[in-house]
Amino acid sequence: MRDTLPAWLAAAGDSMRISDLSKQTGVPVATIKFYLRERLLPAGRPTGRNQAEYSEAHVRRLRLIRALANIGQFELSVVREVLAAVENEELPMRDLYEVINRALVPPEPATTEADGLDQAGAEVTRFIAALGWQVAEDSPSRVRLAHVVAALERLGCACGIDFFLPYAETAERIAAQELDLLPPDRTRGGRAGAVVRAVLFDIALAAMRRMAQQHYVALRFGAARDRDE
Repeated sequence: MRDTLPAWLAAAGDSMRISDLSKQTGVPVATIKFYLRERLLPAGRPTGRNQAEYSEAHVRRLRLIRALANIGQFELSVVREVLAAVENEELPMRDLYEVINRALVPPEPATTEADGLDQAGAEVTRFIAALGWQVAEDSPSRVRLAHVVAALERLGCACGIDFFLPYAETAERIAAQELDLLPPDRTRGGRAGAVVRAVLFDIALAAMRRMAQQHYVALRFGAARDRDE
């Protein structure tokens, strides 16, 4: 049985063939058909046997899928989970962000390197409390930070949890600035935009930190030699 056409798709405007959808997005037809089979991309409006027409809504959905899968490097199972959260308008925004954050920071795998992890976890708890942040006890990011602190200690690179205070202050400003971009009506487009920004801004922040590091390495240790020398 064919899925019922979503309301957002039924009123999506101009239609196009799958070949046009491919040209507009740069996604191969074979890949689009794969997304259709996997139900990551909703079916088009039937126009004949084995034929359908698509819309700008498909263009937006396809671009979102590619951003999550290609730039975000999400597994397709995670992409499906995130898309379902975007579509579920009964899911509060707070829970939508929880889905995104857990996609960005998967749970830590079981490890035998537990030396100092309890102490690191206690330091992270103190750090979060001092900041006044509301962070769940089982937050993957919270656990990840504890693993980082413990690993630094084991490797003899310990710098103390308070070293991360400037990171936290910067993160606060970025998070507030990002949330200010949410539309007041919390429409579907706003939910999709929240996902896109959360994923891509996370990647952009890491990229800019690496570029800043490259800049200061050049200032302190000299610019890299020309490759042709």
